[in-house]
Amino acid sequence: MQCYFLTKILSKHKKFFKFIISGGIATAVDVILLFVFKDYLGLHYLIAASLAYVFAFILSFILQKFWTFDDQRRDDMYRQACWYFAVCTANLGFNAILMYVLVDRAGIWYILAQLIACAIIALWSFLVYNHYIFSKRSI
Repeated sequence: MQCYFLTKILSKHKKFFKFIISGGIATAVDVILLFVFKDYLGLHYLIAASLAYVFAFILSFILQKFWTFDDQRRDDMYRQACWYFAVCTANLGFNAILMYVLVDRAGIWYILAQLIACAIIALWSFLVYNHYIFSKRSI
């Protein structure tokens, strides 16, 4: 019974679970590359973090486009990448605002606040990616 229930949930929300997995993979690559660039290649941590972010961003875009949202169109990739970058940039601002509100105004522990902010941003991002950026209709 439990297996059937889990299978039903996974199949109904398959795209969202793929979205979370893709994001987790990109985050892991970001952290691993940061470590490699800083500790093995001797780069300054800010340069290492920037390079790692670029690689993780590209990986995230590819995973989200081709695996999560199963969008195989190649003719629209530049537009999609630009919008994807815009959403990621906006998310940085949203994260700062949410952290300020949750930590300074609501008095929530900063780690818990970051988890809440991540959940809100992930949900919003999924909706934008699903309904606009990787949708069959264009923005």
